[in-house]
Amino acid sequence: MTAKSNFLRRHDRLIVGFAIIAIVSGAVGILNFSPALAKSEPAHAKMAPMERVGFADIVEAVSPAVVAISTSGQSLAVEEFMPDFRLPPGSPFEDFFKRFFDERDFPRQGQDEMPRRKYRAQGSGFIIDPDGTVITNHHVIKGAEQITVITKDGKEYEAELKGHDSKTDLAVLKIDTDEPLPYVVFGDSDTARVGDWVLAIGNPFGLGGTATSGIISARGRDINAGPLDDFLQIDAPINRGNSGGPLFDATGKVIGVNTAIFSPNGGNVGIGFAIPSSLASSVINQLLTKGHVERGWLGVQIQAVTPDLAESLGLDEEKGALVASVVEDSPADKAGIEVGDVILKFGGETIKKMRDLPKVVADTAADSIVTIDVWRDGKAHDLSVKVGDSQSSEPVELAKNVEPSQGKLGLALAELDENTREQFDVDASTEGVLVVRVAPNSPAAEKGIRAGDVIKMVGNSTVSRPEQVVAEVKKATAKDRKSVLLLVDRKGNDRFVAVGIA
Repeated sequence: MTAKSNFLRRHDRLIVGFAIIAIVSGAVGILNFSPALAKSEPAHAKMAPMERVGFADIVEAVSPAVVAISTSGQSLAVEEFMPDFRLPPGSPFEDFFKRFFDERDFPRQGQDEMPRRKYRAQGSGFIIDPDGTVITNHHVIKGAEQITVITKDGKEYEAELKGHDSKTDLAVLKIDTDEPLPYVVFGDSDTARVGDWVLAIGNPFGLGGTATSGIISARGRDINAGPLDDFLQIDAPINRGNSGGPLFDATGKVIGVNTAIFSPNGGNVGIGFAIPSSLASSVINQLLTKGHVERGWLGVQIQAVTPDLAESLGLDEEKGALVASVVEDSPADKAGIEVGDVILKFGGETIKKMRDLPKVVADTAADSIVTIDVWRDGKAHDLSVKVGDSQSSEPVELAKNVEPSQGKLGLALAELDENTREQFDVDASTEGVLVVRVAPNSPAAEKGIRAGDVIKMVGNSTVSRPEQVVAEVKKATAKDRKSVLLLVDRKGNDRFVAVGIA
């Protein structure tokens, strides 16, 4: 092969190479300059620059004021092997278990002589001033003989219990130190909104300072812990040992005290509850200054006004708190409040729902004279009441459920006498008309009324004979009522039930 032919072949290859480069370059040019495709770009390129997001600065600032709490004491050793059986009355096993435990050698002469065992428990808390005032839950220190506060740097202090309040589950401790301690301050939980970020720091499972974050999931939650329930619901993970720890907002202020979780399996499922700072701060101030909490007392047992109850009472909507019973010689009794009244206003504050009343009464100073608006006999009445001091009583008690129900009348009734009282185990002091039988699938059955219940009132009228019940039902029918209101006593617990009229 000649040198010339080799050159030509190399020349041909160069030409082909340049042609390929030209084609590729042309294609790239098309991609780079096509108006339709020039706007295509990675998704992240469309995002505006963001600053680093996190809770590190808050955790670093506030965690030195968060403490672990260790308690120790003694509990009845018999509790270790006496399970908490909760058998329904009349259960065939009730007598068996009663005999079983009665026949064992468990001491019955008094708790002081019973065998005891030592225990240790753990919780959380937080310091609110440089002098060593510590906040935690009442249930964390309840029954403790020794309380130890452990700070973030590992120092241990023996704590003195300055005050506690079981109704709000709060306790105040004091530790002595020669130097100022790091502390945190309360924020305003009333301004916190559902969806706001929150941060919980505590001592879960005894692990020491642990931070978790989440949001406020709901406000004003009632978890049946007591008549003053008003919890913040949060989804920041909290577990055993977090009780008494602080809940911080995004500014590092305490807006809640972590108290409880909803846990069907014993662990965190993202539903926790905290006492709002607006409630906690006022209780803590009283515990610090007085050693106890003073609350107003009315002396009534109340229940919610349901749609059927509202209709039977002649109310245009479900509102207020229905009085199921009145404590004798209480402020309510002296003011003329009656069973069947619906309290619509207390001291000028509207009672939109039942649970508004206990909070309003509790916040009212003892000996204050306030005006109460009640609904009675189809119209509003004004009463004046001198609020008492709750002391060991609840400001307002919540009526226990008879049973959730929907229904109409279907009752067999009898007068209360010596025989019927004995047969149905009705207390001698209870007055009314005895329910001896409830028709299956009847309206009354659906309402939860059962044999042994005692009907004390129908509408606003007290009854003692079956014919009086019948007469009052006829009156309600004549007024085109869809339901009739019954005040039912079950083993000493009174509750109104609205039963539909067929």
